[in-house]
Amino acid sequence: MTIIVDDNIIKGTTKCKKNFSCLSGETTLCGVELCIENKIHFIKCVSKESCNYRISFGFSYVCNCPVRKEIYNHYKI
Repeated sequence: MTIIVDDNIIKGTTKCKKNFSCLSGETTLCGVELCIENKIHFIKCVSKESCNYRISFGFSYVCNCPVRKEIYNHYKI
């Protein structure tokens, strides 16, 4: 599957340290466990590696990555 994300969203994702590997389709994405109104994305992380967009929220994590959120909102993956 080809993942397409608007260039403006990519340009706004300025803190990505993974070189947008999520767009290649070859990397495993953190799983979205719960999404509230396509704005708040609770995730299950696939690695312990730090991420500039992952925020601890109690016993869960919230993803604030614009690209990851758009991938989920558009493709539900």
